Amino acid sequence: MDWQVRNFHCNFPNTWVRPTSTTFRVAGRLKASMRTIVASRAASMARSSTRARGNASVVLDVPSKAARILEQLNELYPKPKGDPPLNHGDDFQFLVAVMLSAQTTDKKVNEVTPELFQRAADAAAMSKLNPSEVEKIIRTVGLAPTKSKNVVKMSQLLLERHEGVVPRTFEELEALPGVGHKTASVVMQFAFNLPAFPVDTHVHRLAARWGLSSGKDVKKTEEDLKEAFPEHTWGDVHLQMIFFGREHCPAQGHDRSVCPICKWAAVGVPPSPAAKMTNKRKASKSTTKDKGQIAKKEEVDAPAENGRLKRVSRAKRKL
Repeated sequence: MDWQVRNFHCNFPNTWVRPTSTTFRVAGRLKASMRTIVASRAASMARSSTRARGNASVVLDVPSKAARILEQLNELYPKPKGDPPLNHGDDFQFLVAVMLSAQTTDKKVNEVTPELFQRAADAAAMSKLNPSEVEKIIRTVGLAPTKSKNVVKMSQLLLERHEGVVPRTFEELEALPGVGHKTASVVMQFAFNLPAFPVDTHVHRLAARWGLSSGKDVKKTEEDLKEAFPEHTWGDVHLQMIFFGREHCPAQGHDRSVCPICKWAAVGVPPSPAAKMTNKRKASKSTTKDKGQIAKKEEVDAPAENGRLKRVSRAKRKL
């Protein structure tokens, strides 16, 4: 009994009551429960550690993770700049192609630019076209009406302010109609080989998925990626992330366990609004289907005036 009393007071030092047999039973059960919880947590941590070692998933700081990602991207895409995604002849045509590529695929842009550049190969010729003429040529590209107006206005301002030559500063580029920061970054990096890290949807998504950026906005992502990767690699990494996103890392329905980088680098990222909407639609369709099946089951036989049986719902029969 003495050892039980001592154990009781060790486990419950602030409890000043006379221990009873029931108290000892409760205390014993609590101690057993605590042992079970501790053992369970230890086993869970051991399993997690084993899985982490098996998947080569280790906790790395951002510089170390970025270095490892860069190594894999270089193995997959050794010379990304050797295969430019947008076809063009000079800096002006490249600027126009980048403007047209917003919210559409490079493949679509490459399908329409040959005819467009045949009609107007430089700013002087493009500025004389009517926006409706440009729209007819690029009609298969997304947002064609707006883009056609911007291309013509941009060409006119390029003649007025820069004598038809594409400027080499962010400030001057972003002052042109239809040219945002991302478009200016692409031109600065790939037309003039000046330091810039363009961030499109693929780059923004992968940076957040790999834990290289918080993913709050494109500006923050650009700042984080510039800090994570060496300056001389920015252009290559931009293209490599785009190629990798298209081939291995889609926005929806992505299996991280088979992705060369996500299987060790991915972090917990909440589903995108598009994914949430897709799930809601699936749930809505499922609910509608279930309701239809229930309504069918509730159909009952009801007598008709001609003596035959007719299938009607209970709701109609009550009316």
